[in-house]
Amino acid sequence: MAKALKSTVPDLWELENDLYDEGLRLICGVDEAGRGPLAGPVCAAAVILPRGFLPEGLNDSKKLTEKKREALFPVICEHAVSWSVAFGTVEEIEQVNILQATFLAMNRAISGLKPQPDFALIDGNRNREIRIPSRAVIGGDGRCASVAAASILAKVTRDHLMLELAGEYPEYGFEKHKGYGTKAHYEALRAFGPCPAHRMSFLKSAGF
Repeated sequence: MAKALKSTVPDLWELENDLYDEGLRLICGVDEAGRGPLAGPVCAAAVILPRGFLPEGLNDSKKLTEKKREALFPVICEHAVSWSVAFGTVEEIEQVNILQATFLAMNRAISGLKPQPDFALIDGNRNREIRIPSRAVIGGDGRCASVAAASILAKVTRDHLMLELAGEYPEYGFEKHKGYGTKAHYEALRAFGPCPAHRMSFLKSAGF
């Protein structure tokens, strides 16, 4: 008899189902996009999905094409129990550092959920700054359905905002690199200098 092979595909509802079975009522997933770029805000999203909801292709946003993320965005928004996105501004990043600005955005996103969750799953290894009961989940955007959904909403929302900034500051090519430190972005910085959308604390090491 052939031996059954264990699937290597993660069950995106395993962790959340365990928590629901423990008696939790509403669980949200939280993730961010834009911690690393040289320009633009950091964006966080919080999502409560109906238990068991799993649209085709749901995964960590970094593993999806832009086309797939754009297709999943309205599906998630339509079917979610609640969803919310929020930003940590460039000014806040400069004032309190990128990590704290990220938690500001995450807490704002959670606060925007209606109804409010009683527990949050946070992508990453740190959750002490989250204002509601929560758990940090390393690689959560590839392990938990609601965190994967949040990763898509955060990424797509921030990408759209960077397209708006590209209209204000067309010389930097924000529509292509979304503010990340590409060769073309550094060349534009050397040619034109920084603009108000740039994080000056991120540019110091490059001599700006």
